[in-house]
Amino acid sequence: MAMLAGVFIALFVSLFAKLVGLDKDRAFYPTVLVVVASYYDLFAVMSGSIPALVEELAATVLFLGAVVAGFKWNLWIAAVGLAAHGLFDFVHGSLIVNPGVPTWWPAFCLAYDVTAAACVAVLLSRGALRPHSDAG
Repeated sequence: MAMLAGVFIALFVSLFAKLVGLDKDRAFYPTVLVVVASYYDLFAVMSGSIPALVEELAATVLFLGAVVAGFKWNLWIAAVGLAAHGLFDFVHGSLIVNPGVPTWWPAFCLAYDVTAAACVAVLLSRGALRPHSDAG
């Protein structure tokens, strides 16, 4: 159920963003990546685990690199970052012990991330999003 919800919500968010024009701003999908990358940090804060928070923040910093590069240079990097976060969700429990993570979250987030990455890739391939910034 968690994976199905992740797929459905990612499709809904991407479709909604396309219909109302939110994704015309190249910041939209990098911002989505910022949000999904920060949830594990939130769960660590909610659990009160400082060691988990330190480890989660270290992982988040890696994804923030993809956010900046995707926004400034090429949206394909944001798409790859979303897909990479899906892979991170898959292995998260073996890398970081975070007592605040709900048991259903990694499956939900994996499905959301991979589906969102696929949506960005489809939009980029069809020319519905500009991959490069005007700034170069």
